[in-house]
Amino acid sequence: IVRRESAAVGLPMPTLAVEPGRAIAGPGTVTVYEVGTIKDVELERGAIRRYVSVDGGMSDNIRTVLYQAEYDVRLVSRVSSAPAVVSRVVGKHCESGDIIIKDCWLPGDLQAGDLLAVAATGAYCYSMSSRYNMVMRPPVVAVADGASRLLIRRETIEDFLRLEVGK
Repeated sequence: IVRRESAAVGLPMPTLAVEPGRAIAGPGTVTVYEVGTIKDVELERGAIRRYVSVDGGMSDNIRTVLYQAEYDVRLVSRVSSAPAVVSRVVGKHCESGDIIIKDCWLPGDLQAGDLLAVAATGAYCYSMSSRYNMVMRPPVVAVADGASRLLIRRETIEDFLRLEVGK
């Protein structure tokens, strides 16, 4: 159809280009965060919103801020049978918009040190990551057939300092 219609209006056959990266890498990548502070904040009419801070945020996943990307999250470091509470997963940056997941259900007994897995973060999160607020980028680990291997190591403070040339 495209060939016929292009010829009918005197145009050359167009070239079709596809960027499959997001479809391939996006669903196959999970970001694991460590829970830091947990704080319940009373809202209007007595409602409670639980804020769960993690050791990452907009420097390793800017897509939530830029595109309002939505993700799913699960507690992965242990099994919990506690009733779930509505929670907001937030990053460690000094920005009110550093929200990884706006509203989700997490176990009521969530505690500092627990690990949360945010699914489908492979679509450009690492390539768009930054060192904003001097937050070091996390490592990248590949997992296949029950084995893991480090692809990119976690950044260190020494990595930051190596770039400083002033006195």
